[in-house]
Amino acid sequence: MLEAGIKGRQEVMVTKENCASAQGSGLLEVFATPAMIALMEQTAWMSIASLLNEGEGTVGTKLDVSHLAATPVGMKVWCESELKEVDKRRLVFHVEAFDEKGKIGEGEHERFIIQNEKFMKKAQAKLEG
Repeated sequence: MLEAGIKGRQEVMVTKENCASAQGSGLLEVFATPAMIALMEQTAWMSIASLLNEGEGTVGTKLDVSHLAATPVGMKVWCESELKEVDKRRLVFHVEAFDEKGKIGEGEHERFIIQNEKFMKKAQAKLEG
């Protein structure tokens, strides 16, 4: 059952592939903001995925995050999420990202529970004109 308080944690190593220079968000070899956001989304959805009904998934709909500090290649980064609000199909998470020296990002992330098949049919219908 989905209820406030569910926590998640995911981690990655900072590599040349997830740096700003490779992600197109800048020229420097530091952990890219888009990579941090992807880690935050992944941490949130994975924290509740096993609690969803058969055929359900979640999609991200809103992010309000700050990237507070740079992290160089070779350091570990992790995200911690906590489900703060459940409003029918709407889920609101607080997310925080850290490296080995401290907090590098934080914010709120909203997701909605969807029926995977119905969602994909609607998306695919865009190809049909």
